[in-house]
Amino acid sequence: MKRIGFLSFGHWTPSPHSQTRSASDALLQSIDLAVAAEELGADGAYFRVHHFARQLSSPFPLLAAVGARTSRIEIGTGVIDMRYENPLYMAEDAGSADLIAGGRLQLGISRGSPEQVVDGFRYFGHEPEGGSDHAAMAREHTAVFLQVITGDGFAEPSPRPMFPNPPGLLRIEPHSPGLRERIWWGAGSRRTAEWAAEQGMNLMSSTLLTEDTGVPFHRLQAEQIQRFRDAWTAAGHDRDPRVSVSRSVFPLLSDLDRAYFGQETRSQDQVGYLEGGAARFGKTYAGEPDQLVEQLAEDEAVAAADTLLLTVPNQLGVEYNAHVIEALLRHVAPGLGWR
Repeated sequence: MKRIGFLSFGHWTPSPHSQTRSASDALLQSIDLAVAAEELGADGAYFRVHHFARQLSSPFPLLAAVGARTSRIEIGTGVIDMRYENPLYMAEDAGSADLIAGGRLQLGISRGSPEQVVDGFRYFGHEPEGGSDHAAMAREHTAVFLQVITGDGFAEPSPRPMFPNPPGLLRIEPHSPGLRERIWWGAGSRRTAEWAAEQGMNLMSSTLLTEDTGVPFHRLQAEQIQRFRDAWTAAGHDRDPRVSVSRSVFPLLSDLDRAYFGQETRSQDQVGYLEGGAARFGKTYAGEPDQLVEQLAEDEAVAAADTLLLTVPNQLGVEYNAHVIEALLRHVAPGLGWR
C-alpha cells in the first residue's frame, strides 16, 4: 500500500451531542482536519458530496481552501454526483481548485448514490433524455467533462472579442495540465469498474458494492479491482492506473475509543437491497492495533489497492478524528507496509 488518506462525509446536525452543528462548522472543520492530517503525515484528504442534505455539497470552494492551507497532501472527492453537474462550469471550477493546490487534486466522480429528494438533479436543471435514464445522463456529463479538461480548443472565438484571443478555437480556462489523469470513477459493480478503465479513469471503490455473489465483501471487491486492471490493459492506456478502497478502521487505544467503537469489534459484512437490487456492505474494523494489522492483512481488496481511504466520524470533532488518523498511521499502517 502506497497511500493512506481520510474520507469525510461532512455531516452536521444542531444536536448538542455533535461537535459539528452547522454547515459552517462542517466546512471549517474539514479544512482544519486536512491541515492536521498533513501534519501527521497522511497522504490524502477526501470529501463526500451529497445534495439536499446536512452534509458537504458544493466541493470546489472547500477543495480550493484546503489547497491554499496545505502544501503536500492529495485533495479529492469521493464522489461528485455527475447527474447534478454542468460539465463545462465544473471544468472551470476543477481547473481553478487544482491550480490553487499546485496540481494535487484527485477528483472522484460517479453516477451518485440514492439522494435525499426524488430526482434532485431536475431541480438543478438537468433532465435525462427520454425522461428516465439518469445513469446515462451522468455518463454523458462525464464524457463532456473529460473532453474539455484535456485543454483542446473547441469554442469558436468571436470576431469582435472584448480582449485579444490566441489563435484557433478556444478552450475552457483556467486549464490545469495533468488533471485529466487524476479523475477517478466511483464504481459500485464489477462491470462499472471495467467501463471506468475503458474511459481511462482511475478506480474508486467504497464500502458498498451494488451486487452480491455470496463471497465476502473484500473478495468481491478484489475481483472488481482485477477486472478493472484487466480492462485497463486491454484498452491500451499508456500509464498505470490508481485504485482506492474505503474502510472504517478504528484502533482501540483508550477508554474513549472503546466507548465509541468497542461494539464494532464484532462487525460483519451485511447484505441488503439498494435501489431494488442486492448489495453487499463491508464491515467496520475495530480492535487493538495488532489485531487490526492481522485483519487488514487478510483483506484482499486493501492488498490490491494503492490507496486506502479511512472514513472518519466527523461529528466527533477535529481533535478526535486527528487522533484516529494518527493512531492508524503510527500503530497499524507500518504493519501493512505503509512507508
